[in-house]
Order: sequence, then structure tokens, then C-alpha cells
Amino acid sequence: MGQSILQGWNEQWPTIRSTQPLPTGEGVLDQGAFTTLEVDELFDYVNHARTVVGQAVLYRSLAQPLNDLDAIAAKQDAMREIRDHPAVRDNIENIVAQAAATERHLHLLLFGEFLGGFGTAREDHQIEGYGYKQYRRGIRLALNLVAAIQHSGKPQSAYLQGVFDRIARFADSKAYSLMVGPVYNSENGLQSKEERKHSFSPATIFRPTLFKPLLLALITAAIWGVIQIFPTDLFQFSRDGLSVASVFFLPLILAYIPIVGGYDRDHCIIPLRDIYRKSETLGDLLDALGQLDELLAFIKYAENFGSDTILPELHRNEHHAMQLTAAKNPVLGKQNPAYVANDFTMDSERLVCITGPNSGGKTAFCKTVAQIQLLTQIGCPVPAQAARLTVADRVFYQAPQISHLDDGEGRFGTELKRTRDIFLASTANSLVVLDEMAEGTTFEEKMQSSIDVLDGFYRKGNSTVLITHNHQLVDVFVGKRIATPKQVEFADDLPTFRLIAGISRVSHADRVAKKIGFSKQDIDNYLAGSS
Repeated sequence: MGQSILQGWNEQWPTIRSTQPLPTGEGVLDQGAFTTLEVDELFDYVNHARTVVGQAVLYRSLAQPLNDLDAIAAKQDAMREIRDHPAVRDNIENIVAQAAATERHLHLLLFGEFLGGFGTAREDHQIEGYGYKQYRRGIRLALNLVAAIQHSGKPQSAYLQGVFDRIARFADSKAYSLMVGPVYNSENGLQSKEERKHSFSPATIFRPTLFKPLLLALITAAIWGVIQIFPTDLFQFSRDGLSVASVFFLPLILAYIPIVGGYDRDHCIIPLRDIYRKSETLGDLLDALGQLDELLAFIKYAENFGSDTILPELHRNEHHAMQLTAAKNPVLGKQNPAYVANDFTMDSERLVCITGPNSGGKTAFCKTVAQIQLLTQIGCPVPAQAARLTVADRVFYQAPQISHLDDGEGRFGTELKRTRDIFLASTANSLVVLDEMAEGTTFEEKMQSSIDVLDGFYRKGNSTVLITHNHQLVDVFVGKRIATPKQVEFADDLPTFRLIAGISRVSHADRVAKKIGFSKQDIDNYLAGSS
């Protein structure tokens, strides 16, 4: 799984969107596909997690999806167990709710800024006083979580059992022993009760409170001893009930607080939080909590979508394949009963070409296909009546790009380099969406370049979806009997947003220009009015 969410925060205040996609060819998504598929917005719609770590785990799943069928299937089984067993769901929801109520205290302990003994906190990440209260509150999440799991029943699914086990294993860690206490501060550093069994060096016991009974008893005994050895009228009470010696005791009492509090903060609380921040077992515990929250988020996303959702059927194949029935866009279709669903199949079809005028829904549909593939590979239900997919080792989405001033290649070269990187990284198990190709050159060069590239993708054997206005290009591959033509449907010059068979050979550029007020007539009217 790589580093934990705790490690990813890198001693910084927790952020939900802390995971980045892997470089091209190393993960399911690269940065280009992540951006073009609007995964940040997709996260906002799927996200029903209650804890910060749950949201961070969900975001990590979307940025770095699984590519192992067995791992995805195990996650689906866990979601079904929670969804179909009310007692299991109630228990996990209670666990997550309790963690959500105390999570900020743990963040403050691990990442907060100490202000000193007399500072006043004005920001969420600032800690007043010496940190005793924050320490006691901060460790509560981990201790309560372990206790809740220890009192939970045994899950049926292997994934859920694995999550429970990772939380329960925290009880065997040094970090847990230090949280339970007592903590011993010796020349060997901070030690737990178990470690002290094998250590004989002198140590003081840290307890997260200014009230130290033993220390106060020692101070009192020392003062009493001084009185016995050096009797004086200073310790006799006057008529108003005050001792003259109180003039000397008051500074001692005032010194006690900053000395003891400062020592505990600097030599116990701050070193302890450094241990916790670097604890792999605490990182595992928080990741496991996030995974529980993520599973609940999937269930709530499906329940709140507003139309049919389903856990896709996964199958193995030598190349990528998918069959979708009544599929809707995971973002645009949420709480939108009027959204038009479409069927889509890629099995023996290795190349699907989608044509049609602007604003007909070509890009939205292709993002639907890619986003459904993505949700499948994080174990989430997808908006469809039926879905059968293979696991894609790569999901690429290329959209028109604007060249940079320092690129030196121009728009054509910029896009061609992106296409080359996709081609080299893709396999027969990849899903590739190409939104227009070879922009920024002549029609003849665009045709030849596009033919060469599409032929290469076809021979490589992956699933390739092409969005294009270039019906002549589609004719070439349909003529070779290696492309399946689809078009977006229009009725009375208006899009129905349905995907149908065929090749669109019409342009609605004038309709779009009129819609935005920039047709030939609009231009003529403007020029006539300004003359």
C-alpha cells in the first residue's frame, strides 16, 4: 500500500488531498488523466466520510486506484457485509462517529504548535498551556478505537477482518503502551511499562497533570524537615491567619508550575508526540479507521445517488473489456433523475469512435466510462443497472492541450508527446480515451498522424475510445472493419444525449455560435451598430 496517511502528512497539519497520482506508467492513473477526468470533483460527490483520515483514504484510493482483481473483490465483499447486515453497519458507524468526535484532539497533539505556559490559542492548530489536556484528549481516539474493536464480533469478509486486525495489533505496540501509561523518563529515553521490566536505570514517571502527589509530598516533607531542624517564628501564624513564611512559600508555589509544566512539555509530551508521529502501528491504525469510513462512504454514495447503482461484476480477460447497461455519469447523474443513461460495450471491439456535433455529450459520456472504471477499481458502486468489467492496469485520458512558451514543440508536438507517453505505457489491459487528435497542424497531416497512432493502439490490443469531429478518419477504420462507430443523437437540432450507432457527418457550429451570440449575423449586427 505504500506509506500511510500519517506518514504522508509528513509532520504537517492534516490535509485531505495529500496523495498525488503516480508517474505515467507506474499507476492506474497519471496526473494527466487525474486532471482531465476531474477526479477532485468526483471525490467531492463520492465523499460521505466523517473523519479527516477517512476522507484522506478515499482521496488516496481515487488518486492511486487498485489494479488487482482479488483486492478489489475483497473490498466489494466488505462493503456488501456492512450494507446487508444492520448490526455490523451500526457497530462500524458508532466506531467511526466516536473517532470523528475525538479526531481533532489527536491532530492537535501530533501537529499542534505549543504557545507556552501563558499563550492564548487563536488558531485551531495552537496549544495553550503545557499540553496536559491536549495529551489526555489526543490519545483517547486510539485507545477507544482499540477497545471498540476488541469488543466487536468477528467479521465474515477477509478485507474487514484484516482492517479489524490492524487496529487490534496496535495494542501490542510501544505507542499503545506509552498511551496507556505509565511512561518512564530515564537516561535511555521514554520507556513503557513493558520496557522497564528489562531496565534498571533510574527514571521518573510522567503523568499528564500538574498535580504530582509524590513530588508535592516530597516538597512538603522537605519543608517540614526544615521546620524541625530550624525552628523559627517565621512559621508561626499571625492573628489574621497568615504565616510570615508565606512570603517565601508563594514564590516557591509560583515556580512549581512553570518548572514542572515546562519539564513535562519539553521532555515528555513533545518527545511522546514525536514517537507517535513516527509510529508505523499508529499509521496502520489510522489507515484502518479511514478504510472503515471509506466503506461507509461508498454505501452512502450509492444510497444518495438517486437512481440505480451496482457493484460491478469483475472478470478476468486477456485484454480490457467492459459492458455497461444504463450507465450514468457519477457526478452529473447524482440526484438528477432526468440524466440520460446509456449502454456501452467494449469486448471484441478494440476501437470505438464517437462522433457528433459540439454539446452533444461526447466528452461527458467518455468521462462517464472512465470514471466508472475508476470507481470500480476503488471498490465503489457505480451508477448503472448492470456493469461487467475487467480491471484496467492503466486508465488514460488525453484531451487537447495548450502548449507552453518554453515547450518548443507547439500544440501539435505537445499533444503528440502526451500520446506517445500513453502509447508506450499502455498494454492490452489498458483503457485509453483520446479526445480529438493531432490538433495544430494541417488536415492532411492530421489525418495521416491520426491514422498511424490509432493503428498502433489497435495493434497493441487495448480498449481505445476516440472522440472526434473528423468523420473521414472514422471512415478509414470502419472501412478496415476494425472500428465500431458511435454517434451522439440529435433531434430537431437538439441533443438527446443518447449514444447510437453510426457516424455523424453534420456540424452544428452555427447553432452553437448563435447560442452564445457570436454567429455571422451577430458579428454583422455588431459591426453595423459600431459604424
